[in-house]
Amino acid sequence: MWRVYSCFSTRFRPRARFGREKPRRNGVRPQTEPGPVLLARRALFRVAALSAAPIVISLGGCAVGPEFAAPAAPAEAGYVRRLSTGGQGEAPISGGAQRLQMGRDVPGEWWTLFHSKQISAFVAEAIENHPTIASAEAALRQARETLEADAASFLPSAIATDSVTRQQLSPAQYGSSSSSNSGFKTLYTLYNSNVAVSFTPDVFGKTARTVEGDAASVDYQRYQLEAAYLALTANVVSTAIADASYAEQIKVTQGLVADYRAQLDILEKRFELGAVSLADVVSERTLLAQAEAMLPPLQKARAQTRNQLMAYLGRFPNSDKGETIDLEKLHLPATLPLSLPSKLVRQRPDILAAESQLHQASANVGVATANMLPQLTLSATGGSLALTPAQLFSPQTMAYNLGASLSNQVSDGGGLFHKREAKVAALEQATALYQGTVLTAFQNVADALQAIKHDAATLRAQSAAESAAAESFRIAQIQYRAGSTTYPTVIDAEQSLLNTRLSRVKAQAARFSDTVALLQALGGGWWNRNDETPASRAKQTDLVATSPIAAAIRAQAGETVDAQ
Repeated sequence: MWRVYSCFSTRFRPRARFGREKPRRNGVRPQTEPGPVLLARRALFRVAALSAAPIVISLGGCAVGPEFAAPAAPAEAGYVRRLSTGGQGEAPISGGAQRLQMGRDVPGEWWTLFHSKQISAFVAEAIENHPTIASAEAALRQARETLEADAASFLPSAIATDSVTRQQLSPAQYGSSSSSNSGFKTLYTLYNSNVAVSFTPDVFGKTARTVEGDAASVDYQRYQLEAAYLALTANVVSTAIADASYAEQIKVTQGLVADYRAQLDILEKRFELGAVSLADVVSERTLLAQAEAMLPPLQKARAQTRNQLMAYLGRFPNSDKGETIDLEKLHLPATLPLSLPSKLVRQRPDILAAESQLHQASANVGVATANMLPQLTLSATGGSLALTPAQLFSPQTMAYNLGASLSNQVSDGGGLFHKREAKVAALEQATALYQGTVLTAFQNVADALQAIKHDAATLRAQSAAESAAAESFRIAQIQYRAGSTTYPTVIDAEQSLLNTRLSRVKAQAARFSDTVALLQALGGGWWNRNDETPASRAKQTDLVATSPIAAAIRAQAGETVDAQ
């Protein structure tokens, strides 16, 4: 398809200051007092610029290459084969502690659903200090600066030149062998002041497609910023939960070690009295040693998790202040949002980033196609040549020239053709990568839903197992004291109690972690907050800030202009 572009504006407002400006007073720059030369040059510059405006309109041309359209959401895509819904679109989860509300929006600050001030503090510190965010913002600003730079190709370029030349000529150049009778000055000063204007009309849309690709690159970097934001916040919350889980497991293990030591003291005293055998004492010592051996791996895992958390917060490991969250006091959201499958492709930053790459690949095909077509260049030079400064810009010293050139690659051995085919292949690759990203996104949501579906049942079963193991251990102790059972039975009950308690803590932490995974898989609600700072904005010049052309280009790219 061929896409017709019209000119965005007929106005061209160059930023040109000649001469030395007066110093600022109280932060305000006074107006420069222009002389006759300056006024004449400004007038010439504006005439050249305004004369190019009709050219922009008439030669806006058409943009060759494919017309990009955002891919539609995959038809009949879903998360599970069958999702039963209850009243008001809620889907019951096994266990009943959490419910999914279909169509509910994901809050921008989703981590506040856990009702933890410490988690919120962790997230705020990470966003403020982690270099990943600063890197993503710099990349976004770089893409925006590139867009602004390439958008300048829609306008004519003008070069102003002032020169003073002292020259001496030989009389022989005028057909004379002596300067005394030549009648010409052989030594003189030449003053030259001119403006050269050149413009390449975008006849076949090469510039338009280039800017379109730049705008897609801006979108890509914007969504990369959101992806970095989402990954960082999710990692901070998940790591804080993992740290709390390890802390709780260490606490449980230390409690059981203390119980084993107390039990061993009793057995040793009873052994001294001859009430128990040495085998019973040795068995209890073995159980205590096994429990103590479980502590170092847990402590190691927690220390490494703390180091990872400090890295996410932008701190060095030795800057750990010991802030933690209590797993027992952490709030588990009772109702979770579940976006409609048709909306997921517009919420996931990775999908939108892949779509932007697809858009850029499409625009690159147009650029490669335009490179195979003729290029028209218009040029004009106007100014004044005089022997004295006072004669500059007088009617007798004015000079100008106009020109136009048309160029086309006659033969390059098929190079341009194959370059275009390479861009077509890149477009096909981007299409496949986009489809793969969409599939992965739906898989992420489906995995999180399945985990949440079974988390409550797992925790309930582990809690029941822990209660049963504790009761079994209590009964075994009573029976052993009464002489109705052997001590190995008591040891087995103790070991079962330790394992079930640790499993219960892990299942408890898994519910929080899987809740984070679901919120992350749904996109994290970035559309409900503003993650950009001035560090991601392009530096605005007077021309870019005021030009209607630049404003239209920026609007087409989905950019907003800050108030100047």
